[in-house]
Amino acid sequence: MPETRRLAIVGYGKMGRMIEQFAPEYGFSVALKLDEFNNSNFEGVTPENFRGIDVAIDFSIPPAVRRNLEGIAALGVNIVVGTTGWLEHLDAVRKVVETNGIGLVWSPNYSIGVNAFFRLVREAARLLESQPSYGAWAWEIHHSTKKDAPSGTLLKLVEEMKRAGYTRPIDVSSNRAGGHPGTHEIGFDSSADTITLRHTARSREGFARGALQAAKWVVGKKGFYEFGEIAFGPSMNADERR
Repeated sequence: MPETRRLAIVGYGKMGRMIEQFAPEYGFSVALKLDEFNNSNFEGVTPENFRGIDVAIDFSIPPAVRRNLEGIAALGVNIVVGTTGWLEHLDAVRKVVETNGIGLVWSPNYSIGVNAFFRLVREAARLLESQPSYGAWAWEIHHSTKKDAPSGTLLKLVEEMKRAGYTRPIDVSSNRAGGHPGTHEIGFDSSADTITLRHTARSREGFARGALQAAKWVVGKKGFYEFGEIAFGPSMNADERR
């Protein structure tokens, strides 16, 4: 029988509870849960709490991510980061991973479908970057309690378009309303026609399952990884294609 791995959940809200629900399917038992009641000042990130933990999944809040990661990395525990809105610290977190010799997986979105969508959008932008008659937009809607706008997912989509060589302006907009789990849309428009690419999430389940897939993969590994690389392999930028 495969060995059961010990999982820490950092941020025990809706996503944390869903991860706990599906964890056994991925060979994990939840051995530690940290939230605002036992980790409000990072007091829960201790050697005693993390003893025997194989991997931690962080779905906390943007202001807490860097401190959580620094503390957990110093304990030698591998990490999956599902929280968004912290990318200004990406380079610093990369150095933390290297200094402590751990493995970390990050993504603005752990949905398999969204990570496929990233690549589809990138290819569309590559094809149209040489067609100046096409302008572009990027739009999203999320539930009213989502804290970052635009989301990390929408910013990643725009980044993928630019990496593909699309240098013209991209109009970016976000809406927040109700309980919507997330829709992202990329469009290209000319006087002749319109191309629209859209991904709509039905629930948070895809995010939880993707994060658990990443956690299972990163056990025992070292290095800094993006989830899309795990799901589909490395992608090429525009220069590498030519």
